[in-house]
Amino acid sequence: MTLPAALAEIVDDFSALADSDKVTLLLEFAGELPELPESMHAEAMEPVPECQSPIFLSVDASDPSSVALFFSAPPEAPTTRGFASILHQGLDGASAREIAEVPADFMHDLGLASVISPLRLRGMAGMLARIKRQVAEQQADGAST
Repeated sequence: MTLPAALAEIVDDFSALADSDKVTLLLEFAGELPELPESMHAEAMEPVPECQSPIFLSVDASDPSSVALFFSAPPEAPTTRGFASILHQGLDGASAREIAEVPADFMHDLGLASVISPLRLRGMAGMLARIKRQVAEQQADGAST
């Protein structure tokens, strides 16, 4: 499995924990999701309908060597915020190529399936799929200009 170093470290952290501690770590990640810059508004971002909570994301791949990720997730949705924060901490600043190579099912390696519903895990997969699509689209647009 090919993961950027920061994301691989997060996966290692989760896989070293017991189930109850994985939930605690996920909630810690939820508290670490950065706020949106004042110039960004959730309404202008892409929604992720696979998530049970209203989450929005935006990708800036104008510099393919360091992609910027932005998420908006409500504080009352700590699981969703935790997933968004994992993706932010693991992929923000990664190259477009590194993001493209992240396996679509990497989240199973976090070992959360026994403590988080499959529906919630699908939400994280939806976030990753949208990030990868936005990166690919921006790379294609950049190549054609």
